[in-house]
Amino acid sequence: QVQLVESGGGSVQAGGSLSLSCKASRFPRTSACMAWFRQTPGKEREEVARIRTAYLNKYYADSVKGRFTISHDNAKNTMFLQMNNLKPEDTGMYFCARRTSEPDYEPCDENTDFRYWGQGTQVSVSS
Repeated sequence: QVQLVESGGGSVQAGGSLSLSCKASRFPRTSACMAWFRQTPGKEREEVARIRTAYLNKYYADSVKGRFTISHDNAKNTMFLQMNNLKPEDTGMYFCARRTSEPDYEPCDENTDFRYWGQGTQVSVSS
């Protein structure tokens, strides 16, 4: 059974850094459209960053541009999110997502319908 497993969340003070990982277990090592989302109680789920793994095309939400870096290691079949200069408003549950388990060459954009989701990892940033 295919599975996305996040890790790396935690608690830091503002200005600190965290690195999240998303291991794609039993997914093929093929081109994929993957993303990081975050969810905070009372707010809509927000797409933080997105990547097309074969071409390393990347997208960032304006709120994290210049602070967060999304990447993917094909050999490890793992996506990462390096978060620097964290702010209290970055607090939330972070989820990784992948559109499909098949080789994916469709547009990887804001209209992507992600089928697979991880269980989430909590990030808490204190002021």
